[in-house]
This record gives sequence, C-alpha cells and structure tokens, in this order.
Amino acid sequence: MQPFQISGVTIRELEPTDSIEELTALLHLAYAPLADMGLKFWATHQLPVDTRDRCSNGFTLVGELDKALVATVTFYGRSETSGSPWLNSPDVASFGQFAVHPNLQGLGIGSRLIQECERLAKVNQSNHLALDTSENAVHLIDYYRARGFRFVEHVRWDSVNYRSVVMSKQL
Repeated sequence: MQPFQISGVTIRELEPTDSIEELTALLHLAYAPLADMGLKFWATHQLPVDTRDRCSNGFTLVGELDKALVATVTFYGRSETSGSPWLNSPDVASFGQFAVHPNLQGLGIGSRLIQECERLAKVNQSNHLALDTSENAVHLIDYYRARGFRFVEHVRWDSVNYRSVVMSKQL
C-alpha cells in the first residue's frame, strides 16, 4: 500500500519501528469516552502486548501527524475474521482497533480508514466488510450506518461487559 494523506495526516502501514506503547495509548485515549459510559471495550484497557497481538493477526494502518500516531485501524481478512455466525462466513472480512485522536475526529480520517478497509476487503476477495460495537454506543452505530453498514446480529464476547452488534456492508 502506498502512503496517502488526509487532513494533513499520513496514512501508512504499521512499521516494526512504530511504538506499540504509543499505539496503545492512542487507543486508550480515543476509547476513553466509551469507558466513561461504563463500556469495557477491549481497547479501553488493553496492554501493549495485546495491541501487538491484535495487530499481528491482521493488517494495521496508522495515521501519523508530526511524528505522532494519531489514527489506526486493523483490517482482518476472510481467514482472520471469526467469532459469530456472520463473522464465520467465508466471504466476510472485518476491521477493529479503529481509533482517531479526539482532536482530529470529524475531519474525515476515520471515514478514509474505513474506505481503505473496504478496498482491502475487495482485494481479499470478500463480499462483505463487518465490524462489531456495543449496542449501547448508539453514536457509533449511527456513524457506521451513515457509511452503509447494517445490523446483522448480536453477539456476546467474554472480554467485554456489553452485548455487541455485528454490522456489515456489502461491497
């Protein structure tokens, strides 16, 4: 993938020299409002070793501004996507660890990261791109719905304290 810019932020692949600790801190910061809502998203409290593991199971993009990591998403191809009837489907890819620094939200960076995941899913020969979020995070459900995702199913993950909604977009 060739790096590209949006709103002054360079989007590129995660590199071995990038700080996993910095990436973890970005996730904690971006997910803090969800933690304040009482939602225990994995990204609200995961350790750097967890961040590294989640990145290694997919393809991670980061946004960089002034040498700081300010955005991220991890794309999971068809073979890495699982955990529910829909996510186990052979033509479904997914994404997670999706975050944009709070000071940069609303500039189109997140939307562009999702578009890149859509492109990767097509390259991966997937017909659908899925995600999951808390059913209580109505603002996130609305955000994804505005980008063409639709509700598919509910799922309960052991690592969180809420029921998730799986949403998907046909490509």
